[in-house]
Amino acid sequence: MNKKVLVTTILFGSLTVSGIVSAQSVYPGQHQGKLKKETVAPLQAESFDLKDVRLLPSRFRDNMLRDSAWMTSIDVNRLLHSFRTNAGVFAGREGGYMTVKKLGGWESLDCELRGHTTGHMLSALGLMYAATGSEIFKLKGDSLVNGLEEVQNALKNGYLSAWPEELINRNIQGKGVWAPWYTLHKLFSGLIDQYLYADNKKALTIVTRMGDWAYNKLKPLSEETRKLMIRNEFGGINESFYNLYSITGDERYRWLAEYFYHNDVIDPLKELRDDLGTKHTNTFIPKVIAEARNYELTRNETSRKLSEFFWHTMIDHHTFAPGCSSDKEHYFDPKKLSQHLTGYTGETCCTYNMLKLSRHLFCWTGDSSIADYYERALYNHILGQQDPETGMVAYFLPLLSGSHKLYSTKENSFWCCVGSGFENHAKFGEAIYYHNNQGIYVNLFIPSQVTWKEKGLTIRQETEFPREETTHFTLRTENPVRTTIYLRYPSWSKDVKVLVNGKKISVKQKPGSYIAITREWKDGDQISATYPMQIKLETTPDNPNKAALLYGPLVLAGERGTEGMQAPAPFSNPALYNDYYTYNFHVPAHLRTSLKLDKKHPERALQRVGSDLKFTTEQGDVIRPLYDLHHQRYVVYWDLQSEK
Repeated sequence: MNKKVLVTTILFGSLTVSGIVSAQSVYPGQHQGKLKKETVAPLQAESFDLKDVRLLPSRFRDNMLRDSAWMTSIDVNRLLHSFRTNAGVFAGREGGYMTVKKLGGWESLDCELRGHTTGHMLSALGLMYAATGSEIFKLKGDSLVNGLEEVQNALKNGYLSAWPEELINRNIQGKGVWAPWYTLHKLFSGLIDQYLYADNKKALTIVTRMGDWAYNKLKPLSEETRKLMIRNEFGGINESFYNLYSITGDERYRWLAEYFYHNDVIDPLKELRDDLGTKHTNTFIPKVIAEARNYELTRNETSRKLSEFFWHTMIDHHTFAPGCSSDKEHYFDPKKLSQHLTGYTGETCCTYNMLKLSRHLFCWTGDSSIADYYERALYNHILGQQDPETGMVAYFLPLLSGSHKLYSTKENSFWCCVGSGFENHAKFGEAIYYHNNQGIYVNLFIPSQVTWKEKGLTIRQETEFPREETTHFTLRTENPVRTTIYLRYPSWSKDVKVLVNGKKISVKQKPGSYIAITREWKDGDQISATYPMQIKLETTPDNPNKAALLYGPLVLAGERGTEGMQAPAPFSNPALYNDYYTYNFHVPAHLRTSLKLDKKHPERALQRVGSDLKFTTEQGDVIRPLYDLHHQRYVVYWDLQSEK
C-alpha cells in the first residue's frame, strides 16, 4: 500500500474518533485550562475547539486528505536538517549529501528564510491532529519537537533556528537580511500550536526558552535600534508573544509583544486613516492580528477600534471579488482596481491572515457580514488554492484574463504560501460553528458534525451546498435541551425556507442576519434550510463595464483552455529565479474576455447545465466556479457588452 493510500485510510478510520487534545488556535472560548491569562474583552460568540468538529465527505475533506498525504510524505529528518546543520549536531557521510535529501526553494541551505516551513508544519500537524484525531499527526509532531529540543540544547542560550544568530544581529544593526523575525515567528507559532493542539508540553518548554532568549536579546536595546530593526518584515511575532503571555502569564512576553509595535504602520489606524499606500500587504495584516489579541487580553479599546477599522477598510476597498487582496504582494490605489487585474493578485498568505483576523472580530461582534466575507474567501480562494490532481498549492490567485493558477512543486518551492497552505487545508472545521450562552451559530454550510459537550448536544450537517441550495441538520441530545440555533441568513440569499421536523417556520429576519430558532430540542430533531442563490454582477469601482459574475457566494470563471501553456505549466519552474513572481502567462492575443448580457438581469445570459455548477452562454462560454478551474486558463473579470 502506498503512503497516500495509507494516510487516507487512517484518516477515514479516525474521523469519528475524538482526539485527546484539549485545545487549538488562540481564539476566544478555546483551550480551557491552558491559559493563565484568559480573554477579558466582552464577546458575542466563542469558538469551538477544532477537535469538537469533524468534517464529513465533501470537497473540503478531499482537500484535507490531499494536504495530509503531502505533509506526511515529507521526512522529519529533511525538515530538521538545516536546524541540525546550524547547531553542529548533524554528522553524515560527505556532509549528509549521501544520507539526507535536501529541501529546495525557500528551504535551501543558503536561503535566509530556511526553517519557516518547519514552523508551519508544526502548526499544521497540530491542526490535523485536532481535526481528525489520527495519531500519525501527533507522532510526527512529537518527532519534530524532539529534534528541535536537541538543536536548542546544543545552541545553549535558548536560541533556536535553522540559521545562525548572526542574522538577528544583522537585523538589529539595520543591515540587509531577509526577515529573520518573520521566520522565527513561524517557529514560535508552531511550537505554541503543538502545545495547544497536541498537548506537547515539551514544545511549551522550548518556546518559553526561546522567549527568554528574545527578551534577553532585545531588552538592552535603545528605542532608536528598535525602530531600525522592526523596519524589516517580522510577520506576526508580536501575536506569538501575546499568545505566549496568555499561556504563561509572564509579563516579559507581553513586553516583547509590545516591543514589536510598529508605530509607522499602526499609528495611522489609531486615527482611523486608510494610509496603506503601496505597503507590503502581508507585512501589514499580522500586525493588526496582534492588536486584536492585545484587545482580547487587555480590553484596550484603541486596539479594538483600529482592528475593526482595518478589517472594514480591507473588505470595502482593498479586496477583489474572490475575497483576496494585493497585487504583487502590495497595496495599490483601490480607485484603480481594474488596472491591477494582473497575474500576481491575491497572495494566499494575505487571505490566510484576513481569515484569522475575521475569526477574532466575529467573536467580538457576531456580525454576519464577517461570516459572509469568510465564506467568500474560503470558497473562492482557499478551497481553490490546492491542485486536486497533485495537492500542490498556488502562491497567487491570478485575475489577469487568460492566466491560470501556478502551483508549487514538491521539492523546490516551499514558499510562504506553501507553509500557510499546509495549515489552510487542515483547519476547514474551525469556523463552521460558534456558540454563546444563548445558543449555537451555524456560519458555514459544510458537511460536518459538531459536539457541544456543555449542552450534551451534537449537530450533524449534511448538504450538497453549493451545488444544491438546501442544508440538513440532525440533532442528537443526551436529554432534551432548550437552546437557540442561529442559522446564518447570508446577504447573497433571499426568501429562505426553514423547516423544523418537516414543518415550515416563519422567517422574519432579513438577509445579512441570523435566523434564531429557540425551542426545547429532542434527540432526532431535524432542521432543513434552503438558501436560494442568484446570479449577480460585481463591478470594479473605477470601471462599471469590468465585472465578476457571482452565483450566491461563488465567483464564476469562464474556461479558456490550454492554448500556449507549455511544460512545466501549470507548475512553477524551479530552474528560474522566483518563477511565481515573474511568470509570463503567454496569454493568446485573440483570447476573448467579453461577455454580452443585460446588466440588470445578468442571469438571463447564463443557462445552468444539469445539476452541476456549470453554466453556458449563447456565445459558447463554459462557466464554472473559480475553485473548479485548474490546469487551464480562465476569465474572472469580464469586459461587459450590453445586449442591444
